Amino acid sequence: MNPINSVSEFLNCIEKGRILVALSGGGDSVCLLSVLKELGADICAFHLNHGIRGEEADRDQAFCRDLCNELGITFYTKNADIPAISKECGKGIEETARAVRYQLLNEIADASESRYIATAHNGDDNAETVIFNLVRGCSSDGLCGIPAVRGSIIRPLLNSTRAEIDAYLEERQIQYVTDSTNLQDEYMRNKIRLNLLPMMKEMNPSIMESIQDTAQKLSEAANIYNQNRKEILETSVQIKNEGYILPIQIVLVDSAPLSLLHEWLGKYQFNSSQIKDIYQCLKQEQSGKRFISNEWELLRDRGNLILRHSQEEANVPEISTETIEINNDFVVVKDKHIACLDADKVTLPLEIRKWKKGDKFVPFGMKGKKNVSDYLTDKKFSLFQKENQYVACSEDKIVWLIGERTDDRFKITDKTQRALILKIQE
Repeated sequence: MNPINSVSEFLNCIEKGRILVALSGGGDSVCLLSVLKELGADICAFHLNHGIRGEEADRDQAFCRDLCNELGITFYTKNADIPAISKECGKGIEETARAVRYQLLNEIADASESRYIATAHNGDDNAETVIFNLVRGCSSDGLCGIPAVRGSIIRPLLNSTRAEIDAYLEERQIQYVTDSTNLQDEYMRNKIRLNLLPMMKEMNPSIMESIQDTAQKLSEAANIYNQNRKEILETSVQIKNEGYILPIQIVLVDSAPLSLLHEWLGKYQFNSSQIKDIYQCLKQEQSGKRFISNEWELLRDRGNLILRHSQEEANVPEISTETIEINNDFVVVKDKHIACLDADKVTLPLEIRKWKKGDKFVPFGMKGKKNVSDYLTDKKFSLFQKENQYVACSEDKIVWLIGERTDDRFKITDKTQRALILKIQE
């Protein structure tokens, strides 16, 4: 579609407001800026000098500044050493550049009171993204292409092809700059653009339009599908101290169990291969099996999947102590956060530590000793809960399995004169 018509139709579908244009100086963003100006939109522009291409990057920055001055458009620009930032954070150049660009765009949008941030993604970009995601492997959302609107981000040129944009620029003799890296067969997206798509066009000259049309249909279907997945997860995933819990049976009876796991775990950096392994684990008796992503840990525990942040670990409980004389009004408090012990049987200070293999205690109300590990298993504690269980010890003897049960040897009896009250501080 002609860029003028494409952008005009798009603007008619959104509420009015100032638009901050992400201006690189390339043909697409210059076209977007020019069309918005021609249509009388309230606009300003931002350019980021990535510090990647030396003099060429400085040239682009100067070009964008001169263009905005010529058009009477408020211009913002920032410099960032993307290679240095990339090295510091341990992420790729492209990923870092994108993150920094959007961070700065949002900051400038706030400062300029812009309602929208407009990027110049076009129909060809959309088709390339679909192919890129297909080659890399993705969820159904990845095959829907680039959304026209996502929050404050808008993409008014998505219905225009690169050829239509070039024709617009040529007809009006509008100058722009060319990023030399776009002509290099270096990154995957450029491999698709320069190698794969030309071959596909030989088989189908309208391949871009076909992919665009298919992506639109998939997007409509995905909206229905995602709503269903979202509703199931919202009603099924429970949030507890140990993490996010999803009953395995919910997954196994679902008509598309792998897709449900993808919907839930994909955003926590679990990849397709891991999710397939997780699903196979659910169909077998493999309780205790763990799966690790960059920042998250998933545990198959009996009938549940438990998800927690990999750095998430219970803090050492802070325990207050109070000794009181027992009188006729004294009542033993029945609360898991409080332990009432015979003060004369306990030596202070108490040692607060995690339980360890071989630990034994006499659970309140019982006669013989029991392994802490057996007690926690009998109570059906998950592995995450077991790992975060603390004990309070007096001279190497457990007096309280904190938050669970006191030791019978230290209980209050009719001969107790003083009570030691232990309380977990919130």
